Amino acid sequence: MSSASQQNDWLVQPFDQPALVQEDQDRLILSNGLIARVFVTAPNFATIDYANLVTRSTLMRGIKPEAVITIDGQQLEVAGLTGQPDYAYLNPDWLVDLKSNPKAFQFARYRVNQIEASYPWLRKRYASSTEYPPKGIRLSVDFTAPSSFEGVEISVHYNLYQGIPVLSKQISIHNWSERTLFIDALVCELIAVNEQEQHRLYVESDYAFSQMETTRWSPDEDYKTQIDYHYQMPLLMTCTYPLGPGVTLQPSDNFDSFRTFELLHDCDNRERKGLARRKMYRTVAPQVTENPIFMHVRRSEPEAVRLAVNQCAEIGFEMVIMTFGSGFNIESENPSYIAEMKELTDYAHSKGIEIGGYTLMCASRGVGEDYNCIDPKTQKPGSRFGQSACLASEWADGYVRRVLNFMDVTGRDIIETDGPYHGDVCASTMHKHHSGLADSQLRQWEACVSFYHQCRERGIYINSPDYYYLNGSNKCGMGYRETNFSLPREQQILIARQNIYDGTFEKTPSMGWMFVPLVEYHGGGQAATFEPLCQHLEDYEWHLAQNFGSGVIACYRGSRLFDTEETKTLVKKWVDFYKQYRLILDSDLIHVRRPDGRSIDCMLHVNSQLDPCGLAMVYNPTSQTQQMNLKLPLYYTGLGEVARIFQSDGQSTEYPIDRDYNIQIPIEIAPRRIDYLIIEA
Repeated sequence: MSSASQQNDWLVQPFDQPALVQEDQDRLILSNGLIARVFVTAPNFATIDYANLVTRSTLMRGIKPEAVITIDGQQLEVAGLTGQPDYAYLNPDWLVDLKSNPKAFQFARYRVNQIEASYPWLRKRYASSTEYPPKGIRLSVDFTAPSSFEGVEISVHYNLYQGIPVLSKQISIHNWSERTLFIDALVCELIAVNEQEQHRLYVESDYAFSQMETTRWSPDEDYKTQIDYHYQMPLLMTCTYPLGPGVTLQPSDNFDSFRTFELLHDCDNRERKGLARRKMYRTVAPQVTENPIFMHVRRSEPEAVRLAVNQCAEIGFEMVIMTFGSGFNIESENPSYIAEMKELTDYAHSKGIEIGGYTLMCASRGVGEDYNCIDPKTQKPGSRFGQSACLASEWADGYVRRVLNFMDVTGRDIIETDGPYHGDVCASTMHKHHSGLADSQLRQWEACVSFYHQCRERGIYINSPDYYYLNGSNKCGMGYRETNFSLPREQQILIARQNIYDGTFEKTPSMGWMFVPLVEYHGGGQAATFEPLCQHLEDYEWHLAQNFGSGVIACYRGSRLFDTEETKTLVKKWVDFYKQYRLILDSDLIHVRRPDGRSIDCMLHVNSQLDPCGLAMVYNPTSQTQQMNLKLPLYYTGLGEVARIFQSDGQSTEYPIDRDYNIQIPIEIAPRRIDYLIIEA
C-alpha cells in the first residue's frame, strides 16, 4: 500500500465520512464512503447493489427478498423483484423489466434516524473513547402485507456505522390486524453472493453463540448457469433462526428479530480481516474495551477475601472475583450473609478494588424436573450438558430476582456467569415463558439477554464463557483448553502464549481471559502449579509478562498473589509495566511470529493515534541465546519513513521504514528472556 492509501486507510486513520441516506428518483443509497447498499423503491423495494467502495466491487449477483417470513404455515417474501434472467450477475439494464411479486409484502414508506443504543452502557474501567451509541444512520423501511394477511406490517431496519464497513439489519413484525398470528420461521437476510466475494463477507448475529449459528451458506436454486454440474455451489447467504422463532402475535403485538452484522472485507489477508473484525467489536460493543486487572480468590470467607483485596491494592490489581468453588453464594437471601458480603464490598471499595463473584446460570445445572429443559426425543429432563435449567421457566424469574437483589444490596461490581444460555431446546408445554419446543430457544435467549442488559444498566462487568459481546458481555476465554493448565509449567506457559497469539486474530486483547493456576487446577500436581510462589519466580514471571505484555488479562486463581517481598516486587513490576503502557497494550495486535519453542516469538501492538504508536513483545523460550533480524511490520502504526525504537534498557535507534512498511531490527536475546521494544515516530 502507498503512503497515500495509508493516510486514507480506515484501519490506520479515523475515517470521518458520515453515513448517509440519499434519495435519487426511485432509488435509495445507504453509504458511508466504505460500503454502499443501493435500493429501488418501485415497483417494489429491493437491494440492487451492495458495493465495497474500497475494492470497487459488488457483493451481490442477484436480487433476493429482503426477508422471508412464514406466518400460520404460509411462506411470504418481504419485497424483492422477480424476473431476473440470470443469477450469475445482475445487469442494471434488466431492472426496468423486473416485476413485483403480488404475493409479497409491498413497500410503503421509509424513515431515517440516528442509531440507538442496543443496550445500556456506563463507560468505566479504562474503556476506549469510542462513542456509544456508535455514530451512523438508521434506515427503517415499512412494508404492508398482501390481502391474505391484511393488517400485518413488517419493518426492516438497516444500521450503517460511520468509519467501518459494517451494516446491521433487524426485522420488526407488527400485528395491527384483529387476528392471532403464529410466526413459524423468519429469514432475516438473503444475499446472492458473487463467488469471488464470498470470503470477503463476515456475518455474525447477536443470536449466535456456543453451538447456535444463524448464518447459512447454501446452493442458490436460481443460479442455473454456475459451473457446478449439480448446482451445489454454496453462494446463497441466509440469516435465520435455527428453530422457530415460534412466536404467537396477538392483535397489537410486536416482535423484533435478532440483529445481523455484515462486515465487508477489502482483502483476503488474515491479519487485516482480523483487524477489521476487532474494530467492529470496539465500535458496536465498546464495553469489550474495559480491561480490569483481576484475581480469582478461591475462598469466600471474609479473612480470605480481605487478604486478596489487600494484596490487590498493594500491587495495583483492580478487581477481586470470588471464583467457582469458593463457597460464594450470589443467590443467597440470608440477611446476615448479605450483610457480611456488603461489608466486604465496602472494604474492597475503600481500597479502590472492585469486587464480585461467580454464578452458574443454567447450563449443566439441574433445578428439578419441573424446571429443567425437556428433551424432545425422550420427553424427559435432559440436555446437551446432562441436565440444564430452562431459562424460560418460572425458576428463572426467581434466579434473576435473587441475583440482581444481591448485586444491588451488596453493591457488587462484577458477575462471572458460568453456563449462560447456550442453545438448549425445551419441549415442555408447562413452563411459564415459552409455549413449547418451537419458541424455547428464542425465549431462553431473550431471558439471558434481558439479564445481561439489566447488569449493564447497573454498570456491572460481565465475564461470560460464550459470545454475548453483541448483547453486553465483556469477556470470554481467549481460546485455551482447561486441560492445558494441568500440564507442567513450562509447557502450559508456551501453549498459553500460542492461545493468545491465535485468539487475538478474532478478539481484541481485552475481550479474552487467560488463566494462571497459582494452586492446583483439575490436576497436574506440583509440576503444574505455582505455589509456593517464591519457589517458581521464573515461571510466574513468564505468565505475568506474556499476559500483561499482550494486554490479555488472566484469571490468577489462588489465595494470594505474592508470598515474599521478592515475589511482590516481581508482580508489581509487570502490573506497573502494563499500566504505564496500558493504552497501546490494549490496542490492536499484529502477529509477527507464532510461538513454537524453537526460536524468538513476537507480537506487536499498534495504534496510529497514540504515542508511542507501537510496542513489540519479544520472547526467547529456548535454553540458548537467539539472534535474528526481526522484521516488524509497521504499516498500522501510521509511520511511513523512520521509526525510533527504544529498547527496554532505554537505548534508542532510528530505523528506516522500507516501501512495504517494515523495519529490520538485529535482535540478540538471552535464554529464557523476555524483552520489549517501544516504537515512536
